[in-house]
Amino acid sequence: MKVNVIPIGNSRGIRIPKAILQQCYIKNYVDLEIEDKHIVIKSFHEKPRKNWEEYFVEMHKHKDDRLLIDDHLDPDLGIENWTW
Repeated sequence: MKVNVIPIGNSRGIRIPKAILQQCYIKNYVDLEIEDKHIVIKSFHEKPRKNWEEYFVEMHKHKDDRLLIDDHLDPDLGIENWTW
């Protein structure tokens, strides 16, 4: 697809059609890379559980990994009183 390069302040940019943004799940950010003199635009997704393993190890060192609800006393956590 051929698109125009347009001035944006002191820079230059391109407009990405809505259909392409939706197809690539692009919302607010993209990863921009250069590979062999080509510009590569990739959709950017933060990994919500990134580094959790290291955080859990650190929590365990500080004995901060205890359960908040003692599920040994009530295995189904009073499920009979729940409203569905």
